[in-house]
Amino acid sequence: MGNMESPGLAIRLRRAAFNRAIADADLAAIGQFLTINAVLVAGTDSALLSGRKAQVQTWKREFASSDRTIYSRIPDRIEVSAIAPIALEHGKWHGTTLSGIDQASGIYTAKWRKVGAEWMIEAEIYLTLA
Repeated sequence: MGNMESPGLAIRLRRAAFNRAIADADLAAIGQFLTINAVLVAGTDSALLSGRKAQVQTWKREFASSDRTIYSRIPDRIEVSAIAPIALEHGKWHGTTLSGIDQASGIYTAKWRKVGAEWMIEAEIYLTLA
């Protein structure tokens, strides 16, 4: 990532790369987008996944399914703090199986933090709507 990118663009590019890592079942890449203590609250049952390691293990189990679900997050807007290296991403998510069956969809919010030169996910919360 170049230093000339706006934070909003940098986060959108990181999100697109994270979506690609999920589609490619690339566990190593997924871990690179998450802070060590990243938190995820699942959309339907509000299960709490606390920490990078727990999230990567969950993805590993998900990827083991022969007709696994590919999740995509599409940002609608990104709000960047003027006083700290943090931002909030709001958008829509959906999950579709490899065979093309829509599984679920909804909305999400993700908190990003700039760590060194990269924006990383610190927290995500999902709401399942369909």
